[in-house]
Amino acid sequence: MTEPLLQLTDVHTHIGPYHILQGVTCDIPTGSLTMLLGRNGAGKTTTLRTIMGLWRASSGKIRFDGRDITTCSTPSIAQAGIAYVPESMAIFTDLTVRENIVLAARSGPVDSARLDWMLGLFPALKRFWNLPAGNLSGGQKQMLAIARAIAEPRRLLLVDEPTKGLAPVMVRSMIEAFRALKAAGETILLVEQNFYAASALGDNVLVMDDGRIVHSGAMSDLVADQVLQQRLLGLSLDAHQ
Repeated sequence: MTEPLLQLTDVHTHIGPYHILQGVTCDIPTGSLTMLLGRNGAGKTTTLRTIMGLWRASSGKIRFDGRDITTCSTPSIAQAGIAYVPESMAIFTDLTVRENIVLAARSGPVDSARLDWMLGLFPALKRFWNLPAGNLSGGQKQMLAIARAIAEPRRLLLVDEPTKGLAPVMVRSMIEAFRALKAAGETILLVEQNFYAASALGDNVLVMDDGRIVHSGAMSDLVADQVLQQRLLGLSLDAHQ
């Protein structure tokens, strides 16, 4: 079997006196979109931030593309090819859309073919190209945050709740954009609370509870099992249609 692109083994993370991750073990296969689901406070965001080195793992091991990155700095993890889109989006609202993209491409100007591809994913960004990013709607800001993450080729995208607070029409646009990213062969680990979006996108699923992975498998199997949905997440897909 092919070695996973990302592998967490018994990862623990403490934030101050709080023991947030309590032995997270999971694999992220290359070329897949893996959903990370769980109730509020389960440890999903902490998992992403620990992978990026923004919070340091207390113990355990994180391997990326065969390399141990557990103790690496965040800049070095980013340079290895991991991009992170936080829930806050972290765009520069006073800068134009174009300037946000330029700043994200640290190795030089964005290749014109890649820029055309990005703007094809998110057409709204082209319309607002020379306007301050602060003028964008919430959904458009989320699109810009993702576009910044892929301004340069990346090996892995970590995305935290991209559809949170978006209107249904924007959720559908986001789903289509992620489908296109999947079709392009991107490897994505995506935290999502919208189970409808998760079911539409996920190849694989990890479910967290109380700082641990309590379920892993094919997303299609979870979608087909309402009893399992209710037990793991306290919801069912029918309630989110």
